[in-house]
Amino acid sequence: MQTLQTVISFIVIFGALVFFHELGHLVFAKRAGILCREFAIGFGPKVFTYKRAETVYTIRLLPLGGYVRMAGEDAENPDIKPGYRIGLVTDDNNLVKQIVLNNKDKYPDIRIIEVEAADLEHKLLIQGYEEGDEGELKSFRIHEEAVVVEDGVENQIAPYDRQFVSKSLGHRTMTIFAGPMMNFVLAFVIFVMIGLFQGIAVNEPRLGELTDDGSAIASGLQAGDEIQSINGNEVSTWEDVQANIQKHPGNEIEFVIKRDGQTLSIPVVPKEVEREGEKIGVIGVYAPVEKSPLKAFSYGLTETYHWTKQIFVILGQLITGGFTLDSLSGPVGIYKSTEEVAKSGIFMLMKWAGLLSINLGIMNLLPLPALDGGRLLFFLVEFLRGKPIDRQKEGIVHFIGFALLMLLMIMVTWNDIQRFFL
Repeated sequence: MQTLQTVISFIVIFGALVFFHELGHLVFAKRAGILCREFAIGFGPKVFTYKRAETVYTIRLLPLGGYVRMAGEDAENPDIKPGYRIGLVTDDNNLVKQIVLNNKDKYPDIRIIEVEAADLEHKLLIQGYEEGDEGELKSFRIHEEAVVVEDGVENQIAPYDRQFVSKSLGHRTMTIFAGPMMNFVLAFVIFVMIGLFQGIAVNEPRLGELTDDGSAIASGLQAGDEIQSINGNEVSTWEDVQANIQKHPGNEIEFVIKRDGQTLSIPVVPKEVEREGEKIGVIGVYAPVEKSPLKAFSYGLTETYHWTKQIFVILGQLITGGFTLDSLSGPVGIYKSTEEVAKSGIFMLMKWAGLLSINLGIMNLLPLPALDGGRLLFFLVEFLRGKPIDRQKEGIVHFIGFALLMLLMIMVTWNDIQRFFL
């Protein structure tokens, strides 16, 4: 049962992190007018496919990330050279809606053309000689959403103004930055939800929720009791309450509390537990919490900022203190950590998801090839020099970076397997 819970938790958390990251890219790409061919979660063979409008949404077999395939990032349109014989299917306005490269006999209304010239990116025009009327050179205007059909598979053309490379530096930068940005937004939303449903701990001398197996509930204490003193020591904060309880493991202490306008004295024996090599007392009670939308919003902001800062500190320590594989975790390490966190309940699992989301956002902003940060670095160079770097050279850098990242991922995963299973 625990294994199933861990698997489900891992899939939901990891899937959500990747989904919202790629959703950021998708939304801002579409806002910029970029043709998005595919929105994919995972890599490898397709497990699930759904097409809506011009985008195919897929879930792939290997849950190692995801991507948005935008027009202009690869060679987009087929190279239709002079002399090619192709089929054209036109709409009521005589605009070409389908360009058929083979199996033309399956289309009853097709017009067979011997191509003289074709431009599927800028002019959206095909010129050629139609079968049965070879003496006249004809021009055919192409619909901007026309599809090229080869072996029965349709692929929408990408006019230049729908391609990623055609957009302004600002639009391209925002499209790439939106992925990591959404991870920070997701973390903020998760922390706000924790604040709304679990509540936010407050440093007041009153009891929060009591555990069923603690000495507090067995002694007659109740949630909401206002603590005035413990063993004669006045308390004014929750930290004071904790300190006084922890000092008396296994020894009876007297709580003076206020409940419903009455002052009561209740003896309690804290249970002795060992934490970090030290014996302390616990009575099975949580800190008091408050639930309010305003405080939850503030909690979301402060927690997102706090953990962002902490991850940067840890990252700095990794760099200055020496890099080792043991300091990194891949999917296997995250799975094992998720297994442990899941034992602590839904809210700890949500907090873990928020931390992972921030971590994913920061890692993707690192200025390394193939990562979003690497692409943003190229945009910065473009801004400074006033013109873009050669696309082919940039592509080679990203390809090498991607290969090295995959190699690192394999090494980290193998290291995790040895650490946890061998």
